[in-house]
Amino acid sequence: MSEILVVEDLVKYFPLGSSGFFDRLRGREVPKVHAVDGVTFSLRQDETLGLVGESGSGKTTLGRAVLMLDPPTEGKVLFEGQLISELKGEELRQIRKRMQIVFQNPNSSLDPRARVKDIISEPLHAFKEFDKGSVNETLLRVMEAVNLPEDSLTKLPHEFSGGQKQRIAIARALVLNPRFIVLDEPTSALDSSIQAQILNLLRRLQDEYNLSYLFITHNVGVVKYMADRLAVMYSGKIVEVAKTRDVVERPLHPYTIALIASAPRLEPERKTGEIPLTGEIPSAVNPPNGCRFNPRCAYAEELCRTKEPELREIVTGRFSACHFAERFLSSHLPRAENGSPDVG
Repeated sequence: MSEILVVEDLVKYFPLGSSGFFDRLRGREVPKVHAVDGVTFSLRQDETLGLVGESGSGKTTLGRAVLMLDPPTEGKVLFEGQLISELKGEELRQIRKRMQIVFQNPNSSLDPRARVKDIISEPLHAFKEFDKGSVNETLLRVMEAVNLPEDSLTKLPHEFSGGQKQRIAIARALVLNPRFIVLDEPTSALDSSIQAQILNLLRRLQDEYNLSYLFITHNVGVVKYMADRLAVMYSGKIVEVAKTRDVVERPLHPYTIALIASAPRLEPERKTGEIPLTGEIPSAVNPPNGCRFNPRCAYAEELCRTKEPELREIVTGRFSACHFAERFLSSHLPRAENGSPDVG
């Protein structure tokens, strides 16, 4: 299966203010937010790659940088073999026909004053490649695809429920027949029953349209259902990548272990035996030395506080950015007194 998207050493910094003349004279650097800090991954055709992590880990910024909505500070993005991180103007605009995004909250992503037909057809008119007859035909096709009736086209967004609004947003993303869609927390603003409907819709559309998804979420349960592979992000870096089932059943990074243990369960009284996630994500302006997870890690040693671990292949297809990832491979780890695996 070929790769539709390849991201190499992607960096996105946001400067906090600008340096004055005397700052530059003294060689004083402007503080910056390390939103995404050296991320590498790939996405295969017709695949869903889940991107999971806490709020503030850089997931949304990474998704926007991949689409060139917030161009990266450094690094490369290749889409269908083309280096799009160096494109500008009309060349980049033409690429965007094949790359789309569905945002988290349809209430803020849909123009409240525009009728549905204008919202969905806007991308078609922007590229000026379709006559009036083909626009109407395309609108009906995508409305049917997202299970909305034809008479919805003449209505305003406030006349719809949250789930219906998200279907409109999905239809807008589909209208140009893209190959790749970033789904940025597309169900987090919806009720649980509606979430399930939207997730099933997205899976069906992936099969029908041969789509590749980057599915951004903080919900481990959702990503287990949606993603073929899973990338775990922490403080601007990817700390683990593997098939979703492998990550969930036998994580190879302490942050992933804690993240899964912290996920809500139907049986809250049931103990997982793992240390739950405590503390706060570190400052993106002044991240800690060594492994960025070391201040919160139950297994941190001196090496973790001094040397930053690389994302490396531990076994075939399984990558972890932990100095001691091999210790987590055993399926017979003894339990420590505090209930966590004893990997010392």
